[in-house]
Amino acid sequence: MSFKKVVAVMGAATLMTGCATLFSGDSTQINLTTSSGQPIDVVVDGAQYSVPGSYNFKKTGEDKLITTASDACASQTTAETRIDGWFWVDVILLSPLSTIVDAATGNMWTYDENVVIDCQ
Repeated sequence: MSFKKVVAVMGAATLMTGCATLFSGDSTQINLTTSSGQPIDVVVDGAQYSVPGSYNFKKTGEDKLITTASDACASQTTAETRIDGWFWVDVILLSPLSTIVDAATGNMWTYDENVVIDCQ
């Protein structure tokens, strides 16, 4: 394959894949802790997790609602969504098509890295 063809294929692949998709993937790691340091069980996206712990969550573009049945802790805590920094690299350096890919796949979003559940 000639050099021009290799460059063309690589360029097309870059334009059709979003920067946030390439560099941050479709999930985000969130460190969950409690303000008191006590261990509790929480539910996120319908699945149960033990806190403290660090878990990967699928990016959806919506805040992650963290719930617990513990009487000593807040019943709901939110991991807020925000735009992933790699998305801005995509907007500035790459193409509108790759930006659309990031938006359509949900990979333009990320979440708070550290979430503390308020406990007494």
